[in-house]
Formats: sequence, C-alpha cells, structure tokens
Amino acid sequence: MHGENDFVNSTPSGRDIVEAAWRDVRADRRIPAELLDAAYAEPRLRQLFPWTGMGELHFSRCTNPRWTWDIPYVARAKGGGYWVEGPLRSESVGLAATPEQAIAMVVDRLPPGCGPAFVGSPEELAAYEAISPTQPDEG
Repeated sequence: MHGENDFVNSTPSGRDIVEAAWRDVRADRRIPAELLDAAYAEPRLRQLFPWTGMGELHFSRCTNPRWTWDIPYVARAKGGGYWVEGPLRSESVGLAATPEQAIAMVVDRLPPGCGPAFVGSPEELAAYEAISPTQPDEG
C-alpha cells in the first residue's frame, strides 16, 4: 500500500525536469553543440527550461508549455555567427560572432529575479509571482 507522501517523493523536481529538457535538446541535434555547450556552461541559463523551435534555442522560466517568452533566444545566422533576438519575434538584439558572445547577450537581458524554472505553466508562474515576494523553489 502506498502512502500520500510516496506520490510526492516520486514526482520529479524542477531541477530534474530541466536537466531532462537539456538532454532532449542536445539529443534532437537541431541546435549546434557549441551553442548548447556555451548555454549550459552559464549557470543562470542552465537553471532555465530550454526548448527549440524553428532552429532557435529558447529559454523558459517555467517547465510547461506554452513556455514564457520573456528571454531572448538564439538562432544560427546565415554566413556564420548567431542572431540573438527577442524576447518577442519583432525584437532583435544583434549578431554575435561566437556562441559565447550570443549567450552573454542573452544573460545581459534576463528578466530581473530570473531564477530556477518554475514547475508549471506561464499562468501558474504568474499567479505564484503575484502572491510570492520570493523566487520559485528549485523543487
């Protein structure tokens, strides 16, 4: 017989969910390994939920779709380098020559208080932030 706490203890933590997402993004091979390496090496990005779309590397402050769109994203530029855009599709940050430069451009534009990815949806994150003065728990 299982107790109530068995379910809680078997639920993946936010850190586990984010780590699995990083493995999935790397395994799908749509994003250059050197860009993923640079992003993962940055602790402030490594704690966010990575996802890809249209050949772009995105970062979300929550783990469930529809992910947050408040962090710039990176795409390979034709002719070399990387475009850093966003957070909205109509916004462009600029061209970076190296993956490390692109990642630095993203980190410079992280929202204030951007902490570990919240386990839940953007709506749940917004509700949590509306009532909590602290950052989400890592899980």
